[in-house]
Amino acid sequence: MGTTLFSSCSFLAQISSVENGISRVKAVACSTGSDSVDGVMKRRSVLVSGASLISSAVLGFPADGLAVVKQGLLAGRVPGLSEPDEQGWRTYRRPDDKSGGHGVGWSPIIPYLFSVPQEWDEVPVSIADLGGTEIDLRFASPKEGRLFVIVAPVLRFADNLGDDATIEKIGPPEKVINAFGPEVIGENVEGKVLSMNVEEHSGRTYYRYELEPPHVLITATAAGNRLYLFSVTGNGLQWKRHYTDLKKIADSFRVV
Repeated sequence: MGTTLFSSCSFLAQISSVENGISRVKAVACSTGSDSVDGVMKRRSVLVSGASLISSAVLGFPADGLAVVKQGLLAGRVPGLSEPDEQGWRTYRRPDDKSGGHGVGWSPIIPYLFSVPQEWDEVPVSIADLGGTEIDLRFASPKEGRLFVIVAPVLRFADNLGDDATIEKIGPPEKVINAFGPEVIGENVEGKVLSMNVEEHSGRTYYRYELEPPHVLITATAAGNRLYLFSVTGNGLQWKRHYTDLKKIADSFRVV
């Protein structure tokens, strides 16, 4: 895994060049009858077994059913999300066995990761959302804002990129934001792009944008046969009060 911006790690970066207003940054450095009696006893046995299973899961007592219970709980929680670090930030890494792949014949999605404050959590994805079925993940915090990840097949944009696409092959920063920005904000991005930066981490190039209005930070990159779009946003008050955290979240995104 390459150098990241997580609060538990550190990195060195240098601005290598500035071309056409785009800065380029390079990184250098988780009953009573017998039948009734039998029936009562059987029901009691079931209840006792159930209580034992729940106790094992909640209190940490060992039991044969613990793994099953844990698996069920994980499926409804946030697999891939680490415990908080010393600063209260957690790292999410897309599980290798998470479902999704945009149809038969597609290779597994190359995992990505990012860092969020402790109060952020995963929220359900709806096919009615902007980005539709290509939204792979959503996170949100009632206090700070929300984010989502779009993972889209590159064949939707070009048929000559193969299985080792890079963001540079898809196009320069201006072309990428003009083509894919509307999928993130739901409208044309003309006149809304405040900044564009090109960064390199562990040999992979990332385009980073800040748009306004609406307030949104977008990171774009490519890996395998997919394009990744990472969007972090908030309302006006959230943007004003928590911009530093939102920017840190946006900058932490990596494909591993």
